[in-house]
Amino acid sequence: MRLTSFTDYGLRMLMRMASAPDRAFSTAELADEFGVSRNHLAKIMQRLSRAGLIETRRGGGGGAVLAQPAQDIRLGAVIRLLEEDQALVECFAANGGACSIDGRCRLKARLAAAERAFLADLDRSTLKDIALEPKVSA
Repeated sequence: MRLTSFTDYGLRMLMRMASAPDRAFSTAELADEFGVSRNHLAKIMQRLSRAGLIETRRGGGGGAVLAQPAQDIRLGAVIRLLEEDQALVECFAANGGACSIDGRCRLKARLAAAERAFLADLDRSTLKDIALEPKVSA
């Protein structure tokens, strides 16, 4: 399974926040650290905030913080949230896609089982398990 860059950067952001849970992180700071656009990270923050995984604060000392302890955030749940609109294959799309072998395909059930197993394995780990270690200065 290949995750989108949206999910990749969302996980990076959460891993960074989990490394210092009492500290607020600005979008600009995270964008600089990961070398991505502020705008892209702002969209990811919006989704994480709407889902109650992070809280955002405006103004001086503002930024984003985890809304719940890192040990309570399951990785499978994060992946499901961030990959919400991304079907593994076309026939898994909400509208069923335009598969020309639908009804005869024996692959779909196997892919669905593999996707469930992938997410179930991630559900066994939490954000605390993957929190970033502090950078070591050279």
